[in-house]
Amino acid sequence: MKRAGLRFTGIALLMLALGFPGAGHAGPTGEMEPELRKLLDQAIHESESFEHRFDAEVWLTDMSGRLQRFIEDDKERLEFLRILHTEAQHARIPPELALAVIEVESRFDRYALSSAGAQGYMQIMPFWLKEIAGPEENLFHAKTNLRMGCTILRFYLDKERGNLVGALARYNGSYGKPAYPNLVLRALNRRWYRG
Repeated sequence: MKRAGLRFTGIALLMLALGFPGAGHAGPTGEMEPELRKLLDQAIHESESFEHRFDAEVWLTDMSGRLQRFIEDDKERLEFLRILHTEAQHARIPPELALAVIEVESRFDRYALSSAGAQGYMQIMPFWLKEIAGPEENLFHAKTNLRMGCTILRFYLDKERGNLVGALARYNGSYGKPAYPNLVLRALNRRWYRG
């Protein structure tokens, strides 16, 4: 366990040196805060959607730094990322794409409610509860919202035969109009893409 912790600290410090924004949330001494190290280690151990522990370490540390401006609480942020990665993998979509959609749809407000009635992180319309989940599900529950949003996005990607612009427009209900897909693609390229 101590060896894994040292390796993790080394990775986080390497990421800081390489300039990943907010990577590791270094404290005043320049080292990762112990509470955050513990939360990251817990999130890594509980993540089932990563093939290797190293992949979990790198992705969760990197995305946690990028997401901090939207979700300040370390525990909430890491739990959100763990769930999101699992649901995105389950739906076979890049988790970074889901992050970009969420940024545009709700700015990571779990309780966002649109004037049309769309709810939660991925702004799911309540009628989808009957189609996918069930009326007892709650769209403000992170796992339910992320599972449904990722599943819906996968459906539209399949319908559009991989055409991301078309799929995003369908997701937003603005098919044939480029404004929404452009917003998501801009967020993806500016903040979430790890190329």
